[in-house]
Amino acid sequence: MDISVFLHGLTSYFVIIDPIGAALIFNALMTGEENSVRRKRMALKTCLISTIIVLTFAFLGEALLSRLGISIEALRVSGGILLFVTAFGLITRETGYAVAGKSSDISVFPMSIPLIAGPGCLTLTILLFSNREVPGATLALVLAVLLNYGIAFFALLFSDKVKKIVGRTGDDILRRLLGVILAALAVQFISDGVIQLLRS
Repeated sequence: MDISVFLHGLTSYFVIIDPIGAALIFNALMTGEENSVRRKRMALKTCLISTIIVLTFAFLGEALLSRLGISIEALRVSGGILLFVTAFGLITRETGYAVAGKSSDISVFPMSIPLIAGPGCLTLTILLFSNREVPGATLALVLAVLLNYGIAFFALLFSDKVKKIVGRTGDDILRRLLGVILAALAVQFISDGVIQLLRS
């Protein structure tokens, strides 16, 4: 397994999944829900669905692009722009917290899509998994995905405690800091894509 690829994937996914921010939103959506079993079930279901979506795109996304006649280089540029827009939103947007009813299932929407397995995450997945020439890169990235969603699961599971520790101010600071890192990653994707397009 390539450690550098693993660390790059781990950092990239952590930034775009944002387990802390997701936990705060999850806690707000589950406000008034006293059934701890249901909260655990929602947290587990959210992370399982997200993991399946991301890994499906990891192994089938590039083939789908090929069928559509879209090059990886073009995806790098467009994906980089999309990630930059996502990063800009993290930095500038105010987070809204809506309260869900007790009977609602929030695992697919909004928790999985668009929060922790949204368009930005899927674009990042295709971009990262497109570089499989490095020995052990695929295994490293799969482990990075699994570890990040494992972290997200525990963050959601203990979302009430995360809320008390971090608070809204801490979430705002963390979200904007992660947004800056994601913006830098997006610019790198755009740069790499443009260079490859000019060479081809």
